[in-house]
Amino acid sequence: MENWMTELMSQFGYFGVFLLIMVENVFPPIPSEVILTFGGFMTTYSDMTRMGVIIAATAGSVIGAMILYSVGMLLDVTRLEKIVDRWGGMLRLTRKDIYRADAWFDKYGSLTVLFCRLVPLIRSLISIPAGMANMNFLLFILLTTVGSLIWNTALVFLGAAVGDNWQLIVHYMDIYSNIVYVLLAIGGIAVCFWIIRFRRKRV
Repeated sequence: MENWMTELMSQFGYFGVFLLIMVENVFPPIPSEVILTFGGFMTTYSDMTRMGVIIAATAGSVIGAMILYSVGMLLDVTRLEKIVDRWGGMLRLTRKDIYRADAWFDKYGSLTVLFCRLVPLIRSLISIPAGMANMNFLLFILLTTVGSLIWNTALVFLGAAVGDNWQLIVHYMDIYSNIVYVLLAIGGIAVCFWIIRFRRKRV
């Protein structure tokens, strides 16, 4: 996959960066670390500039996030209510659970969108609950742009700094991603235990 992405970027330049980052936001398994660090490396031997790569990548990030935000809007609270009414018994969910989650995102969603743009995998997926919660669209775009700009700038500059050794950054980002995935798994297990304990107290 790396060879295919780097060839596309070498052939299409800024547009290749924009396209790959947009697709990466919709399909998170595509690694943005490869795209951004190689893009930074390209600025050391081509006419491409670091600022140009950052702008192209950030534009791709925002467009991709808008697509997932739209998907989230299709799964709004009203639709979820219908799903819970039909399958809630099997899923052990009630309408009250939906309202509680929706209220939580209304309260903390802004910070969540910003900080999750700096976390592998969920940096893209956070756009879906934002759409589900009908988060203010302009605020969503602003925070997505800021978070993406920070992420893109850091990796592009790192790629430019290490030059031919750009894959070394990808290696360390893989380690960072694996640590994040482990922490997410532990967090998910902790949440499950908390939910089970909470439900037992309600019974």
